Amino acid sequence: MISYKPFYDTIKQKGVSTYKLINTYGVSRSLLDRLKHNKPISTVTLNDLCTILECRVEDVLLFVPDEN
Repeated sequence: MISYKPFYDTIKQKGVSTYKLINTYGVSRSLLDRLKHNKPISTVTLNDLCTILECRVEDVLLFVPDEN
């Protein structure tokens, strides 16, 4: 499973609010909802988030093996 918990840690560390992501960078509310609920996002979106936050992929997502 992919977890986006690192994304929220990264925006907190960089002092970027979700309000700023929406209003300054044009990130959609639906994308933030997808991240909040660990739903899939495209690699293009992942690239955009890394560009906006000037971070690495590891700062946005984390792979968590399934327990099965």
